[in-house]
Amino acid sequence: MTRTGRSGNHRGKKKRITLALAPVAALGLAVPLMYSAGAATPDEVATDCRTDSDKLANCEFVDVQFKDNSLGPNERVTSVTDNCGSTTAATKSFSGTASVTRVVQLEDGFSVDGSTTLGNSFFEIGVKFSTQEINIKRDDTTSSFSFTRSDTVKADHVAYFMWSHKRTDVSGFLRATYKDAQDGQTVFFSPSEGATAVHVFYPQLLPSGSPDGRLWLRNVQCDTAQANGTFLSEEEADAEPGFGEGGENVTDVEVPLSDVDITVE
Repeated sequence: MTRTGRSGNHRGKKKRITLALAPVAALGLAVPLMYSAGAATPDEVATDCRTDSDKLANCEFVDVQFKDNSLGPNERVTSVTDNCGSTTAATKSFSGTASVTRVVQLEDGFSVDGSTTLGNSFFEIGVKFSTQEINIKRDDTTSSFSFTRSDTVKADHVAYFMWSHKRTDVSGFLRATYKDAQDGQTVFFSPSEGATAVHVFYPQLLPSGSPDGRLWLRNVQCDTAQANGTFLSEEEADAEPGFGEGGENVTDVEVPLSDVDITVE
């Protein structure tokens, strides 16, 4: 009777040991499975393409859709002229410079220049969208113009010129081909195949080669929040509202580029 009881207890211990080892064994199997699932993620693809990683055989931008005449950021391009406290309008001289360059906006917010393999792809796509009707800047060099003109500053206002360039927005995704297969494949996408999250903004140019866009004189009532905002840093000023969007204390008047004495630089 005693032997039977001992053997029963012994078997019970074996079962407990087996059950205790089972999760450990399962965990050991999970580790290699996790490593084998190491396919390139969309973020990794974007980073590898942006940095021209040695792991890549090629990386290209695949266009899906486009939009002409999209407007770029609202930029202040002259200094602020002060006519505060005056009861009459005044004619003031303004001098400014506006510049544009091709901008590539990846999903992670980084840009890509022409020194990468991916940069060449952006140039080739640009060729596709440059036509006789709409001439675009395909490379990542800068085009700019300067101007000087006189305009009216309203009584008790500050004034300055704003600029927003015209651009062709081509959107699509990245297709990366890796030298070595990962999970049995070499081609991966960012953010996904057929997506439109990657944008390439090609500035549109006039026949003269000068950037095309909207130029306007902005008058702002003195002693208002908007006027105080005109003396912020240049970085903060770039967040200014667009044409006609400044509110009741702001008056915007568009100046056709054909009426401006422009010097192409």
